[in-house]
Amino acid sequence: MLGVQVLLVSAPHRDTFGYSMPPPGLLRLGGALERAGLPVALVDGAFEVARGAWSETEMVADAVAALRAHAARTPVLAIGLSTMGATLPAALAIASGLRQAGLTSPIWLGGPGVGGIEAELLRRVAAIDVIVRGEAEETILELTRATQAGRSLSGIAGCFWRDDGGEVHAEAARKPLEDLSRLPDMAWHLVAPIQRYKDITGEVEGLVPIDSGRGCVYDCSFCSIGRWWGRRSRPLPAQQLADEVCGILRMPGAKTAYLCHDLFAAHRPHAVAFCTEMIARGAPLAWEARCRADHLDLELLHLMKRAGCWRVLLGIESGDASVRMRANKAMKPEVDLLRVVKDCATAGIVPILSILLGLPGEGEPELERTLQLAADASLLAGVNLSLHLPNPQPGCALGDEYGTQAVRIAGIQPDMAFGAGETAAEREWIDAHPDLFTTFALLPKPEVELRELHALATTLPELAMRFPRTLAVVARQHGGVLPAWRAWRAHGRSWEAYVRHLQDTLLDECLALEHAQLRCVAGAPQASTVRSRATLVSSRLDLPSLTRALLERTPLPDLGSLRTMALVARGRSVETMVVSPDVRRVLALLDGTRSYAQLQADAPALAQAAQALASRGLVTLGVPSLDTAL
Repeated sequence: MLGVQVLLVSAPHRDTFGYSMPPPGLLRLGGALERAGLPVALVDGAFEVARGAWSETEMVADAVAALRAHAARTPVLAIGLSTMGATLPAALAIASGLRQAGLTSPIWLGGPGVGGIEAELLRRVAAIDVIVRGEAEETILELTRATQAGRSLSGIAGCFWRDDGGEVHAEAARKPLEDLSRLPDMAWHLVAPIQRYKDITGEVEGLVPIDSGRGCVYDCSFCSIGRWWGRRSRPLPAQQLADEVCGILRMPGAKTAYLCHDLFAAHRPHAVAFCTEMIARGAPLAWEARCRADHLDLELLHLMKRAGCWRVLLGIESGDASVRMRANKAMKPEVDLLRVVKDCATAGIVPILSILLGLPGEGEPELERTLQLAADASLLAGVNLSLHLPNPQPGCALGDEYGTQAVRIAGIQPDMAFGAGETAAEREWIDAHPDLFTTFALLPKPEVELRELHALATTLPELAMRFPRTLAVVARQHGGVLPAWRAWRAHGRSWEAYVRHLQDTLLDECLALEHAQLRCVAGAPQASTVRSRATLVSSRLDLPSLTRALLERTPLPDLGSLRTMALVARGRSVETMVVSPDVRRVLALLDGTRSYAQLQADAPALAQAAQALASRGLVTLGVPSLDTAL
């Protein structure tokens, strides 16, 4: 029996999130089984779809065939299917398909997608034998050994199971691990190399997931994670986390560590210890984290930046404190969200703002405050905006309150379900059991309202990120972001065409400058010669005064005299500075035709000027040591 494998499978979906990463939870489970001397294999369903082994339209049938073939080659003790809410229909369809194909091995189901509906799933889905709730590293070992020995599963904490008579048993909850240092290493060798993931998907950031902590102490109404983890949160010890982050340096294609724990910095001493350790190691790798805005301040953000952090995901949810309170966000009303955004920008960290539209208690005034927050944040910094509609999914308060009234709207795929539920096999399960699959539904609102919120979520982020000042000025003229957005949509043409239609000189200047900024971010290729890094543009805008007036709701400044502005890309954001005619002439002479050594020989005064401008970030000298020093 020892040679019989446990086959771990991540339920497939069409990866639309851009992460293109292996499943960190299953990598831990694989490590736990191997550490105990138990054979294990792992199949990442999303990867199989991405590489074309399983088709997007027939992924369930292809998965059944592939897993059946695997079991024919290597005897399988049990199949463990891991699922999120969005991939639960695929997991159930695969399990049923395996049974129909004659597979007799037990099928175990786990992951956040089963939260709150474990017993009901076992009563309705004959193909599933066991459902594991919560952390599974210890549970799966006990299940494996009991199955090997042919023993009853009675008494194995953390699982639901069905006996031979069809009765469903709910065992006691398993106590979460107190000390995460006991976790096994993630078994990276069980999946394809990271470089293969990135080559297939074209994802360039080289994100690699790190199982950096477990759980959440909060109970936000729209999220099931807090309940699924028993309202507890534990980070991986700082030294161990630093070891795992630095360990991905050995992986070709790995560029950035993605810390998967939802509450980085919730325990400030841990965050400080991790950052201090990373700094001591020379901050050898970029990383990003998921945080709450009320856990961050400028001092900590500066430390995180020094340690290699380049991006944080912030769950903002709403710009209205009363809506956040009703959603049980547990964020104090006095938290200044724009200050946190500004602090991120000051520290050099890109904030991703995750916002929900249409939460209970949100009328048009509250919605306007949320949209205004998004617009103001875009004025302050190079933010990423991520707008969503909430889903009353099982296992969360919205599911409890609105699950039976949830609505599905044709043409609107909820964000939590992107890339899933699209095949005929999945839709058959969703249609047959709508109460189990409210991840694919929306809160009960009039269809016209839901469609407008969906249009806002899909169009406003790009508008605010690409044209923040133009949007803010138009919003000022229309009495708010929402009426400005509605007027543009009613116009029926592109944003640029609508702005020009308004025939306003200030708007024309804003639009021209923002187009130049977009060209600047696109950037020029790396060069080994001396060249200008700046995009030069003539403008009559006084950007600091305009931005301040827009944020403070004071009268807009008049246009000034024509000046030359130099735009320099800083990651996704652009630094804009006014330059003198002399600087403009020098930048024009640095056309990339000469190396720094040639420039020193041919025109020493110009080389000296280039070095001075390089210190301001306006010039690249094409000499790595000098560029780094400057």
